[in-house]
Amino acid sequence: MSGPVGIISAGDMGAAIGAMLSSGGIDVATNLTGRSDLTTTRAAEAGMRDAGSTDALVAECGVLLSVLPPAEAVSIAEEVADAMARTGARPAYVECNAIAPQTVVRIATLILDTGAPFIDAGIIGSPPGPGSDTRVYCSGPDTSALESLRECGLDIRRVGPRFGQASGLKMVYAASTKGTTAVWTELLTAAEAMGLTDALLAEFGHAADAARHMKAATQMPRRARRWVGEMEEIAATFEHLGLTPRILLGAADMFRLTGETSLADQTSREPDPELREMLRALAEQAQRNG
Repeated sequence: MSGPVGIISAGDMGAAIGAMLSSGGIDVATNLTGRSDLTTTRAAEAGMRDAGSTDALVAECGVLLSVLPPAEAVSIAEEVADAMARTGARPAYVECNAIAPQTVVRIATLILDTGAPFIDAGIIGSPPGPGSDTRVYCSGPDTSALESLRECGLDIRRVGPRFGQASGLKMVYAASTKGTTAVWTELLTAAEAMGLTDALLAEFGHAADAARHMKAATQMPRRARRWVGEMEEIAATFEHLGLTPRILLGAADMFRLTGETSLADQTSREPDPELREMLRALAEQAQRNG
């Protein structure tokens, strides 16, 4: 591949991708202006360097990967498009965020209007690293710029020629995983509020997959605020297809409730809360709201 790879930004997923690319010998850059100390630390640990500004990142890189909370996807694409206009640089823009296909098309229009290539991508799985099974699906007329990163160990799979196909796959898959986590979190919280947690957990002793769902629930709080936007994008995806958006809007509400508690302030470097601690906090927050 030609030139450095830029990653926006060095969160858990972005930094993990950056570390994999760096270990494969690629020069990986990001923009740390205004970012937190934790993000700066993640970037350094991943071998990512600070380009110093969006303009510099756009000017230096041959490929840009946008890896952000879904709610920020459009605004950062607008920022990058403006930087392309100022610098005259046209790196391939890879939209990796968990957003609806129609949002992808909107972003693709922004980028393509600058003359830069655009690739739709959807990341499924945990951040890449030892023992992970991360898959990066991509779609669009020409996905070769992203596919060239396979040489660094990324599992990149092309799913089709149209913008929105990779993101659509991410949407339906995330509905099955994170949407299910929202349902389990809500029902467990309801049981706690009614004083039925012990009885419910005893009943769940007969369910083979209950432990897995409860573990996923305790891993959720630090991601909850980011997942609100993702659930809303999935809801928009379904509504666009003539299906009800209300199931996933309910999941967004559950993550929004979690985001109102101090549980959501934890980072990936802190231990997940105990189940009963989490349920008490959520039940108390729901009572305050209700």
